[in-house]
Amino acid sequence: MSTEPGEQTLERVIAARVREYRLAAALSVAELARRTEMSKAMLSKIENAQTSCSLSTLGRLAAGLGVPVTALFRGVDDEREAVFVPAGHGARIVRRGSRVGHLYELLGTLRGGAKRMEPLLVTLTEASEVFPLFQHEGAEFLYLLDGVLEYGHGEARYVLHPGDALMFDGLGPHGPVRLLELPIRFLSVTAYGSHDGP
Repeated sequence: MSTEPGEQTLERVIAARVREYRLAAALSVAELARRTEMSKAMLSKIENAQTSCSLSTLGRLAAGLGVPVTALFRGVDDEREAVFVPAGHGARIVRRGSRVGHLYELLGTLRGGAKRMEPLLVTLTEASEVFPLFQHEGAEFLYLLDGVLEYGHGEARYVLHPGDALMFDGLGPHGPVRLLELPIRFLSVTAYGSHDGP
């Protein structure tokens, strides 16, 4: 009988955890076999990912090792989506500020329900103009990398120098007010709630 790739992964994870906890408890295979009332041959098969464990077997293993059953699954879901963007290779995207010379470079995005954050590298040059203020759901974080920028949020004004950071509620009207030293580059990260969106 063939096994699915996911089953093989699960068997390998359980095998690694059983061996890890057995060695941490300084137990031999024979000692764990006695504690779990299983044969040494069966334990050997489990530790070598050569068999699938029933729920009752997992319960006996966990009890014999003195760990919760869930500990035997640690590492099953470690494969998660990640996005790597080399310097200068972010996707250029169009936003409301694009028409007045703002360059937006998307530094990463996750698909589906995991999309809770949007990191952008924003560049303003001599060709850029200040723009009527933005408003959106979520919180935004700015970190100035180059240049000097006066940034507005609501009635407040902030002069940002390299290394300065500003975080604010995106529903407050916000955006560049004066471009003081060009070129200007800043990291903009917008964090959305579970039901918000860009």
